[in-house]
Parts: sequence; C-alpha cells; structure tokens
Amino acid sequence: MDPADIIEEHVADVAIIGAGLAGLMAARVIAAAGRSVVVLEARGRVGGKTYTRLAADGTPIDLGGQWIGPTQDHIEALALDLGLKTFPTYDTGENIEIRQGERHQYTGAIPTADPQVAMATVEMLLELNLMAQQVPLATPWTAHDAASWDAQTVQHWMESHVQDSAVRILLTQVVRAVFSVEPRDLSLLHFLFYVHSAGNLNQLVSVTRGAQERRFYEGAQTLANRIADALGDRVLLDAPVRMISQDDMGVRIDAGDTLVTAQRAILAMAPTLAGRIRYHPPLPARRDQLTQRMPMGTVIKVQCLYPTAFWRAAGLSGQVLSDEDALGLTFDNSPPSGQPGILLGFMEGDAGRQWSDSDPATRRALVLTTLEKFFGPAAAIPTEYFEQIWAREEFSRGGYAGFMPPGVWTSFGADLLTPCGRLHWAGTETSPIWNGYMEGAIRSGERAADEVLAALT
Repeated sequence: MDPADIIEEHVADVAIIGAGLAGLMAARVIAAAGRSVVVLEARGRVGGKTYTRLAADGTPIDLGGQWIGPTQDHIEALALDLGLKTFPTYDTGENIEIRQGERHQYTGAIPTADPQVAMATVEMLLELNLMAQQVPLATPWTAHDAASWDAQTVQHWMESHVQDSAVRILLTQVVRAVFSVEPRDLSLLHFLFYVHSAGNLNQLVSVTRGAQERRFYEGAQTLANRIADALGDRVLLDAPVRMISQDDMGVRIDAGDTLVTAQRAILAMAPTLAGRIRYHPPLPARRDQLTQRMPMGTVIKVQCLYPTAFWRAAGLSGQVLSDEDALGLTFDNSPPSGQPGILLGFMEGDAGRQWSDSDPATRRALVLTTLEKFFGPAAAIPTEYFEQIWAREEFSRGGYAGFMPPGVWTSFGADLLTPCGRLHWAGTETSPIWNGYMEGAIRSGERAADEVLAALT
C-alpha cells in the first residue's frame, strides 16, 4: 500500500478545529475535565494570529498579536499559570503627529498641538463612550438605538456629528488602528459594541493603562506553544479540515488523510473561514449567511531592527500617527534593554489593501523612506526587516478579526454563538469581552469548552 493512501483515524469526546488561542484554551479546559480531545490545525504551527519569529540575535519578533493590558484578566491568569512574564511597552518621550501637512509633537494618548482640536476630540470620545455603554455586550442587537446605529457606518455618523475635519481625521485613524478597516466599512453598532467590549475608547487606544500596555518577553506565540506542548499528540498539525458531517450519533471530520470522530466539535476560527468548510447536512441558512457577512480587516505589520533605539536619545517615544503615509502608525517595539532598537509600523485599511500584493522590494523601500521621514536618516538603514501580510495567509485571510458591516448585528447577531446541532463556535469574534483581542480568544475558548462539557454531561 502506498503510504500516501494511509488514513489516520482518531476518536475523541470533542474535536476542535483551529489551534489558535481559542481552540487551544478550549482543549486545555476539556482535557482538564477528563474528557478526550483532538485539535486539528491547518497550519504547520499553533498560535493562529499570534506568530513569533526570532531575529538573528534571538530577539522574539511578534508578527501577529502581541499586547495585553488592564482588565485582560484571563490572559493574565493563563500567562501566570504557564510561567510567562511581561514587560511594559516603551511609552516615554514625545509622540509625533503628522496631520494635514503639518508635523507636531505631543505627549499622552490624544494629540494636543491645537487646543481646540484637542477639546473637540475629548468631547467626541466622551460622546462615543456614552453611546457604547448603551450597547448590551451579550446582545448588541437589543440596544435601544440598535436599528439606527446598525443602519449606518462610522463614516456616516462622523460626517453627521463631527464638524472639525481634524477630529474626523483622528477618528478615521482610530478605526484603522483598532479594526484595520476604513470608517465606511464598519457598522456604527459594531464600533460601539467593540468599544464597550474593551471598556472604553481610552483603553483601546492607550499604551500605558491601555490595550498596548505590556508585551511578553518570549513572544505572544509562546502562550499557544506551551498549551500545545502540554496537550502533546492531541494536537494535529497540517490538517486542514475539508468537510464536517454530523448526525444523531456524533460528528465526523474529514481533514484529508486524517479523520476524526467525536461527540461534539468546536470550530475555533473566524466565521468567514468556517464558511469555507463543507458541511453535511448544510449549516442552517442564517448561520451560513452570517459567515458571508463577517469579513476580515487588512493589515501589514512591519518591523525594522537597529543596533539601538536611537530615537529615544532625541526624546521620542517611537509613536507616530500620520494621515498622509501608508505607514500610518508606529511604535517602539524594542525589548526592555533597547537593544536591538525595533520600530514597528502598520499599514491598515486602504493602505493595507493597496500594498498587500505589491512588489516586496517596492514595499520595503516605501517603509524605510517613511521611517526616515519620521525619525531621520538612521531609520533608513535597519539591520533586519520583518513583515507579515495577514490577508495573504491562507488560514487567516486578514486581521485583526472578523468585523460587522452595517445590518449584520441586527439581522444575524443571535446566530453568532448559537450551536448548530453538535457544532459549537469559538474565536475572539464570539467574545463579548475584549472582542478581537487575545483576551477575547481565550475567553471564547473557555466558554465553548464549558458549553460542550455541559452538553456531554
């Protein structure tokens, strides 16, 4: 018999599709409860949209999710249990803002060069935070103004309610930074839900006391690696699922040369990716329609390494916000020692779409020219260059997470978590708390595991 024809078969209480943080956390909870579990991962690695590579000197470079912050209690507890420690993101010195052709320097989360613009920005943030608090996290579609908010984009609201063009530019940059989409893409209701999910806008956009506050010494993917190491041969790599069948007896999962039979299954993946699997019988119409309506954002994450964090000597934090450059947002991503110095930049939304399929040399030249504009000639001569284009990843197809365009929450929101027979749903998109973040992924895995364990009992 040709070895290629051999089918590997597994039987377990629960099958999990996807070995990102959501799927691995679900498997960890289920295994701890004494139930058998098998995790199928399409990639040749675990971690999903957490992905850590090493620089030439061994410095961990996070090409995907990397930050944690206050109120992200579940990832904090997991890291403690796994023996992982964090350090603060560098947030000292002046930030740079490039807006409407002018360059300003400021400190804090909000640009303050123009006092009137700063005041109008604070008023807008307060209004949006108050609106967000009116969105029930478990059922956003039941908000008093859900129909109105879900019928419009953030762009429409902004043009109707924000008079100052500089403040509109800032809100556009916030949307790109948080969702990696444009304001015209995004339901206002989803934006408000997301803000409430994180607490408030201040937490979403801030470094100190915000979502970007800390990083992992060994890289964020280490969380997934250590869970997978503990699970051992229950995690199967290079096993992209093609078809899922279910009946009264259980679930059967076809992953090419691997077959898994289980009582229940958890699909721990973005809804749009779950929609690319074949199902027998087919998914309920509403669930399938939902998977067609939750696209991914578009982001290119680039990192340039230098012998030292030279910008710090100039009193700069490494943070830039620009409305005229494809690289619209940067951070100091150096290790605590500042050696090597690392500048992190993002191309998001339209810029990510424009440059995702460009020539790599052209894209690199653009990045270095832009960093030189921000930080001077030394920024144009990195010792190493890393980039990650998430829209080109076959088993991600974008980042940071699936989002809701107008009309989706009010039409299909109730279907996001509803099991389909023996199939259950996980992934950061399903979390009411810190939706879109590693914290949300971990919470979703715990919730799905509890759901399945209750069903098995």
